[in-house]
Amino acid sequence: MKKWPYDSVRDVDQAPVDRLRQFPREPDILVYGLRSLGALIIRGLLHVYNHFEIIGHQNLRTNRSLVIVANHCSHIDTLCLLAALPLRKLHSAFPAAASDYFFQSVPRLWAAAILVNAMPFARQAGVRQSLSLCRELLANPGTILIIFPEGTRSITGEVGEFKSGIGALVAGRDIVVAPCFINGSFQA
Repeated sequence: MKKWPYDSVRDVDQAPVDRLRQFPREPDILVYGLRSLGALIIRGLLHVYNHFEIIGHQNLRTNRSLVIVANHCSHIDTLCLLAALPLRKLHSAFPAAASDYFFQSVPRLWAAAILVNAMPFARQAGVRQSLSLCRELLANPGTILIIFPEGTRSITGEVGEFKSGIGALVAGRDIVVAPCFINGSFQA
């Protein structure tokens, strides 16, 4: 009979909120279940209430690491991009989320870490460290990184100026970059 190793998670002695603030997070069956259930509900709501349509989703089906680069007008953008992915890729997709906003209050932290598996990304000081973490993630085949290169949401609905970080992240590397355009989220 094969022996199965059992090791407790490294962060077992930490408070749940502290565990959610860490990145990368330890795999957790409860979190995976909640994320999967949330994804199914969100996909249903997007299709029923927002007439959500994905054009070119076949371009997102790869076993290589992938960077999804999209415009950013609303918090719903991340949910739309995650809904475009196959459900089995949900736990290996990491949307970059502003650490100064999503990881400071418990309700936003819960939504960012559990529902969307967000990676904290520094928008001011610490951008290089965030990009370094992105590179580490992309070294694992099958990782999907979702980045909004404008660095923040558009206040007009128009595509803003891109920050240089995305170019530094992918330049000279064998990484698939999927440009995406999200239409209608500014009005949603």
